[in-house]
Amino acid sequence: MPPKFALFICTVFVLFLLRLDRKQTKEVSTALWIPTIWILYIASKPLAVWFGSSGDVGDGSPLDRLFLIALLFLALFILVRRKFRWSNAIKENTFLILLISYMFVSVFWSEIPFISFKRWIRELQAVIMAFVVVTEPDIRKALQCIFRRIIYILIPYSLLLIKYYPHYGVKYGRWSGKLMWIGVSLQKNGLALLCIFTFFFITWTLVRRRNGNDIAVAWYQTHVEVFLLILTIWLFTGPQHILTYSATSTAALAIGLTAFIGFLWMKKRNRVIGVNTLTIIFVLIIIYGTITPFIGRLPLFDVSSTLGREETLTGRADLWEIVLPYAMQKPILGYGFGSFWTDALREEITSNAHNGYLDVILNLGFVGHTLFSMFFLSCCWRAQKVMITIDFDWGCFWVSCLLMAVVHNTAESSFDGFTWLMSAVNLFLAVSYTEIKADTPGIIREKCDFPQHNTA
Repeated sequence: MPPKFALFICTVFVLFLLRLDRKQTKEVSTALWIPTIWILYIASKPLAVWFGSSGDVGDGSPLDRLFLIALLFLALFILVRRKFRWSNAIKENTFLILLISYMFVSVFWSEIPFISFKRWIRELQAVIMAFVVVTEPDIRKALQCIFRRIIYILIPYSLLLIKYYPHYGVKYGRWSGKLMWIGVSLQKNGLALLCIFTFFFITWTLVRRRNGNDIAVAWYQTHVEVFLLILTIWLFTGPQHILTYSATSTAALAIGLTAFIGFLWMKKRNRVIGVNTLTIIFVLIIIYGTITPFIGRLPLFDVSSTLGREETLTGRADLWEIVLPYAMQKPILGYGFGSFWTDALREEITSNAHNGYLDVILNLGFVGHTLFSMFFLSCCWRAQKVMITIDFDWGCFWVSCLLMAVVHNTAESSFDGFTWLMSAVNLFLAVSYTEIKADTPGIIREKCDFPQHNTA
């Protein structure tokens, strides 16, 4: 098939999917496209890559900068027009505000303060985009709409790029020289992260539909989503067509699905997991992920061989050995937000520490690590409360996404900010918590049917 004809077919298919999405979310405003476009942007390549404009990793490109500024002003305009209550939002998101404030303060001890400040603005923009979502009349439908649009657009175009535009969709490893599928993303693990989120979201949607909590707007919707699920699996297996192509993402998805199945099993038996038990699980995973780079391998139980990897985790142990001395030079406050990975270090070593917890320590020190942990633990507590008292399905989805995020960052970096797909998803869910729990117009509370709450 000629590439141009394939592009035409793919575009028609995506427009068909977006029309299907529109039928399901008629109550959602046009303004929701602002946060949708932003999250599509962070989940794919920068505009400088698509259009071949100038720019570097440190300073960024003028095109991307103008685009993000335009989105930021549009988001602020929407919030002003909708009379958004900033004081309430700050009060209800204490740990988030503490974290974003500390990121800003860290700019002052950065060796590249101007670049660090610009990177902090991107994090602030993520929070503002989340605030735009909570101004929608039905928060849960708005969130589902954003998540569907991400999948409906990025998955088909990833296939198109890999098959017909390999100069965009295929890449060779910098050190290994191996062929990698990257699709719309910048690197292999970005596509893998998109795939595990897609797989989980569609699976969660299909289960809800089977249980009568979601209604298909057309007879063919379920068939289309199953097709997207199959396409996602195919992309996830990579050029070698193996499920362990991205071992870390495979482990994260397995944990998320196991948790989801476990919650469904417990609901059938009128049991719920206690908030203390869930908090302890998250604390243990965070500790596990934090100490991994310090000992140079997976502690206690090593599943690397099960996932087809060496004990060195594909060279990560060697990388951690190089990076750890830098972290120990400024362990308390770090090098300043977004300041450690300079252009020189990226050329000499790599672009990240392949461990989200270590990247947080490098940039923000153990103070920042503590604040990030507190934010995630507060999300865990909120998600568990949603699952028990407000909406069981949404609580399951949120807890599972949190679990996938903290597990994924054991051997990958998508934890040191909100401009990563899974971090942005959890940010949107966290900021939306106050409105989900409130009895506001347009929000239908779906109580869980637990006659007796037997806490596990």
